[in-house]
Amino acid sequence: MTDKTMNRRTFLKTASLTTAALITGTSFAMPPKRPNVLLIVSEDNGPELGCYGDSYAQTPILDKLAANGVRFKNAFVPYSVCSPSRACFLTGLHPHQNGQIGLATHKYAMYENFPNIPSLLKKAGYRTGLIGKLHVNPESAFPYDFREIRSANFGKGQRDMKKYADSAAKFFNASDDPFFLSINYPDAHFPLHRQDHGLPEKPLTGKDVKPLPWIGADSETLREFMADYYNCMSRLDTGVGMLLEKLEQSGKTENTLIIYFGDHGAQFSRGKTSVYEAGLRIPLIVSWPDNMKKGVVPTELTSTLDVLPTILKAASVNAPPNLPGKALQPLMNGKKVPWRKYIVAQTNGSAPSLYFQQQSIRDERYKLIISPVRNRTNLCAKAYMDRFNVHFAAGTSPEDIQASPENIQKVYDLYLDPPLYELYDLRTDPNEFVNLADDPNYEKVRTNLLKAFKQWQKDTNDPLADPDKLKLLTEEHDRMKTYNYRKDKKFRWQYLDYFKK
Repeated sequence: MTDKTMNRRTFLKTASLTTAALITGTSFAMPPKRPNVLLIVSEDNGPELGCYGDSYAQTPILDKLAANGVRFKNAFVPYSVCSPSRACFLTGLHPHQNGQIGLATHKYAMYENFPNIPSLLKKAGYRTGLIGKLHVNPESAFPYDFREIRSANFGKGQRDMKKYADSAAKFFNASDDPFFLSINYPDAHFPLHRQDHGLPEKPLTGKDVKPLPWIGADSETLREFMADYYNCMSRLDTGVGMLLEKLEQSGKTENTLIIYFGDHGAQFSRGKTSVYEAGLRIPLIVSWPDNMKKGVVPTELTSTLDVLPTILKAASVNAPPNLPGKALQPLMNGKKVPWRKYIVAQTNGSAPSLYFQQQSIRDERYKLIISPVRNRTNLCAKAYMDRFNVHFAAGTSPEDIQASPENIQKVYDLYLDPPLYELYDLRTDPNEFVNLADDPNYEKVRTNLLKAFKQWQKDTNDPLADPDKLKLLTEEHDRMKTYNYRKDKKFRWQYLDYFKK
């Protein structure tokens, strides 16, 4: 059915209702206009924005969006790597529930074609669009009517913000039917680029910044990477400004729910791939004129698992049953409602060469990290220390660590070789430098968090609660380290079968 045909039918239906009302004298209430949905996702950045208090960030557009909307102070992802993170917000399910426990490029996949944001909205009559990468398997599970700029665009010269905005404008103006558009920007994914297509106009250098506090170390090399990270964030901000200008020109801003967030934390040591706060905590900003309380800053523990329920509620579409996420509308209106007490996350490194299983659970103050597979090195930590490839180029090197204070050296020893449990008081130690797991004064805290974690595993049917399945997963990853699975066209991860049993 064409857009023109659909618009003609909508007109005839409206005309018929109006005529009936004139004849009978009956008053018919027209159904409310369904909102458009614009989902803006950036790569590899935590809350390093001006509106989150970062003094180096040059992000006036996103800061303004937050000031006129809602800025969630404590927002998190369930997994700090791209594909699992994206599968989570698209399906509203944890990685072990949807199956996407690693990178799509390494052939991890969902168990099945779960209902997801585009499939549910398309069924409800929405136009669906995607600009940028999807990076979840199978792509066929996500029915987009419109797709442009499919590649990741991580290379130099590929981050043309105008191109993204022009593509979005084409979609905005194609029809007056309600739309869902997801736009995925390549900044601030590595490799970092100081300037691309003339943006930012005045790039920062290493002399202008210091490393993020949770890195702990400092060097000229780290500062140069840090400067380029902030340059990427500035370019992202400018791109979002171009996008929002195109939305305004389309005349659809007032009826559009805008949600912005980062897909996980930055790719510095103790960030991306980890279950530390730096990997999991993200910016989350929502704007929806006349449907929310302006300038609200909720402090509740929120998750990207909440994105799907929020969008479906706004669109008056029924959500699939038993989702772990919660619609954010009450918080967006400044209401105090019963909310989740805990945030849970996991990682396995997302590739056989990086395999190291970790899980975490936190409440409003304390965080417990669990590393259940013993007698092996954290290969993600080692990749950063070795600066394994271009993506890990800003890792804290052995030389950086050796030049750091003694307490930071111990932090990196623990990062490379974690104990079974780590426990942190996030109120007094937000950078997670002081492990309290063996402190008898915190034994009750650790016990309570562990109990809550095991209950969560039971409630969500987590296969990793079964030691035999964890053993199978570890053995499978160890086998794949020496097998060229990426060239095997018939390759399929075996966990997709035994996880569901």
